[in-house]
Amino acid sequence: MLKKLRKKKTAKKVWIILALLIVPAFVLWGSGSLMRSKQETTYAGRIFGRNISFLELRDAVSAVRNQGIMQFGENFSEIEKNLNLEPQAWIRIILLSEAKKRKITASDREVIELIESYPIFWRKGQFDNRMYSEILRYVFRTQPRAFEEQTRQNLLLSKLYKQVTDTIRLSDEDIKTEYQKLNEEVSLYYIAALPSDFAKDITPSEQELKDYFSGNPLQFKQPLSFNLDYISLDSEGKIKDVLSRLNKKHDLNKISQQMGIPVKATGLFAQTGPIPGVGWSPEIIDLISKLRIGQYTAPIHMDKYYYIFRLKEIKEAYTPDFEAIKDKVREMFIKDKSTKKALEKIEACLANLKELYRQNPKSIDFNKVAKGSGLKYGSTDYFKYGSYIEGIGASDNFWLKAKELKEGGFSDIIGMPSGLYIVKLKSRVPIDEKKFEKEKAEFSRNLLSQKKEEYFAQFIEDLKRKAR
Repeated sequence: MLKKLRKKKTAKKVWIILALLIVPAFVLWGSGSLMRSKQETTYAGRIFGRNISFLELRDAVSAVRNQGIMQFGENFSEIEKNLNLEPQAWIRIILLSEAKKRKITASDREVIELIESYPIFWRKGQFDNRMYSEILRYVFRTQPRAFEEQTRQNLLLSKLYKQVTDTIRLSDEDIKTEYQKLNEEVSLYYIAALPSDFAKDITPSEQELKDYFSGNPLQFKQPLSFNLDYISLDSEGKIKDVLSRLNKKHDLNKISQQMGIPVKATGLFAQTGPIPGVGWSPEIIDLISKLRIGQYTAPIHMDKYYYIFRLKEIKEAYTPDFEAIKDKVREMFIKDKSTKKALEKIEACLANLKELYRQNPKSIDFNKVAKGSGLKYGSTDYFKYGSYIEGIGASDNFWLKAKELKEGGFSDIIGMPSGLYIVKLKSRVPIDEKKFEKEKAEFSRNLLSQKKEEYFAQFIEDLKRKAR
């Protein structure tokens, strides 16, 4: 096939570093996959209302695997153990469908140029046909025609990536702000209203708890719950053996005895929570919710293991009796009331600060105002964006607010998991402007690449939702 293409015109060598654009994203996206048996359906799945055959899915898995070989080289055999190629293959199919919709094409000449640009096929500084054939046969284990079609698809994906991300631009302000996040340090004074400080003074009566329970039914409603039996195996061959026995109407417990495979039980667990012993998987929950009592799922591949689940019990959503969850009601009541008390206190403190600032911006004593409001006062050490502030939490909100503050000014109320805060700038260590100008060009290139990857990742998530 390649020889036939090459006859059309002599290829000019160009470099398209596709692996840097596509493969890293494929390695990271997706955590679990579903493997449906052919006895159940004649196709592997559906996207955009179109059936995807097992052959098309197999070819996509092969293409993703070959991209991995191109990126990781001889290390791929070790890395492959930790990769789940099937969800990455589905993403590839979805993206190719979008490229076709946009009428993106790749010529034979472009295919030749890209293949000839890969050093893996070079000998003595140039493309070598014999090496090309041998590497496809022994390393990729792929026929030339299939590899060349995969290469054409890779070009389509590269063009799609460029088309989607070409509008991404960075202003000088964007670049400097991101640079500051990595390099600028600040320290702050703060006033804190912590719900935990007010919780100890809240002692609800029995009637208050009953009123709170009846007035907030959704807070205490228990979700739909499932109870499952399941087996898990690390061998595709064994799971197919189990499936064939199930198709012959053998009972799971009998199969367990015959094959020496333990049947595990999850016990009742909420639809919104993880599957005990398995983990979080919305895909599996969705499958289970469609079963009747006693029915099995098809084999499911997730995190290196193959599973078959049997629905043992369903418990419909319900609201427990008050007496059964009185302690939880008390906990929720106290949390709610203490949060409202903290908000009330810090809002009054902020109003006081604003009035004092209006009278004399330079006369505000943060410590004195905090004590007068019955709130905590403190200060932080120097911190950067993305760091952790001891006793408070992630620094991002504090750093962003600090960037906006002028000398003597203070923030509005900042909500954090630990409580509510008002901050004032204590000190700032600005970036080295000369160093920034020196590093700006390379930093900008890296930042733009990062922003494009983030944008494309979101583009894929949107496509996945549309593809259903």
